[in-house]
Amino acid sequence: MTTAFLDDAARLLGPKGLTTDADDIAPWLTDWRGRYTGKALALASPASTTEVSALVALCARHGVPIVPQGGNSGMSGGATPFDGGDELILSLRRMNRIVALDPAARTATVEAGVILQVLHEAAEREGLRFPLSLGGKGSATIGGLISTNAGGTQVLRHGSMRALVLGLEGVLADGGIFNQLVPLKKDNRGFDLKQVLIGSEGTLGIVTGATLKLEPGIAGRTVMWAGTASLHDARALLLLAQDITGELLEGFEVLPQHSLEAVLAYLPDARAPLADPHHWHALIELVAGDAATAARLPEVAEALLTKAFERGLIADATIAASEDQAERLWLIRETISPAERAIGPAMQHDISVPVEQMPAFVEAAVPQLEGDWPGTRAVCFGHLGDGNVHFHVIAPPGSDRAAWEATDGKAISRQVHDMVTQWGGSISAEHGIGRLKRDELARLADPVMLGMIRAIKQALDPQHLLNPGKLV
Repeated sequence: MTTAFLDDAARLLGPKGLTTDADDIAPWLTDWRGRYTGKALALASPASTTEVSALVALCARHGVPIVPQGGNSGMSGGATPFDGGDELILSLRRMNRIVALDPAARTATVEAGVILQVLHEAAEREGLRFPLSLGGKGSATIGGLISTNAGGTQVLRHGSMRALVLGLEGVLADGGIFNQLVPLKKDNRGFDLKQVLIGSEGTLGIVTGATLKLEPGIAGRTVMWAGTASLHDARALLLLAQDITGELLEGFEVLPQHSLEAVLAYLPDARAPLADPHHWHALIELVAGDAATAARLPEVAEALLTKAFERGLIADATIAASEDQAERLWLIRETISPAERAIGPAMQHDISVPVEQMPAFVEAAVPQLEGDWPGTRAVCFGHLGDGNVHFHVIAPPGSDRAAWEATDGKAISRQVHDMVTQWGGSISAEHGIGRLKRDELARLADPVMLGMIRAIKQALDPQHLLNPGKLV
């Protein structure tokens, strides 16, 4: 049956669309973090939605499981096959056309394999922008970002992918094509079915295209860096920034002194933004879409920092004097993860709690974990504005990565997830569940919610061929 399937798939896709060559497949068998490596029956690279539909229908007839894959830059092992060797990797990378970009409607219709940075550049040429950005923008694809409901540094103002997808096209488990690419402001024909597919990690359908919301291009931006004594003060600074700057506030990131020092040690040319160390640092960005508002940004930034000084929320601050300085400040934030990986092994958690509770959660969780696991260092950084921080627990110096992650590290993650659940939060704020957190979701999630997820999965994929073993 395997031979028959491969013969049929080869006839359908042609030599560019299907390979069983081990060297061609090898780069796509390991996840971005290097946690998981599997085997695959073949690598399929269809060139159109019609080909995806026919291929999925063929898989359904032969009972071949499918692992959809975009840029393979996910953080939870959601696009990596298992080691049984019976799964087909379905790559969307050949489907990389920007079908239409409408400046008047401020929309872009794209295929799933379009790389995020390519979309950014295309929108910029039209005086527009797609307001979602992240460190992997050079490899992450639109289909993958939709399938994981990606977030990034601009969620505070523009929301995650759920808020930016106006229309969607996808292929269901039987090969049927779900087509709602045309965006409608009002559509009350029952369930919003595109939202069922967004964030489902390829377990309910394979995203093949989308119509996305664009925003006016950036006429100007002002980036600030402030040092503060506590995360509570940083939270108060956020509220003040929202009051003073309104919709101009696009980004509000926080990081502790430890993370800053890690980046300074990692990047040879990096410099501390402020003269003295501070317990916490806030990176704040204001963005304007028109020239008149852009001219006011420095004045608004000065007003914000002046009021923050008066209230004792910050001890020092700086405003980037040029675009180069602004990029250097953002580079510090974007380099935290690789800088901390260079220190040694760590258990990395992508968590959220209610925004107003994040300072109290960090104050409670950090000392408890460091006390329970002597020699570790708990570090939190990220998107304070939407209640999402990356909670990393760094192993004691000299720890063997594999041994520590499999023993103490695994127990630490379980404890972090227990804490987050007790605080009413989520064990996955923006990176998805994938393989990494599937068992933890089953252990901790509300049984009614899990029951609904499993019922939808059974209804849309009764053979359980779409990304099996992920999410549910």
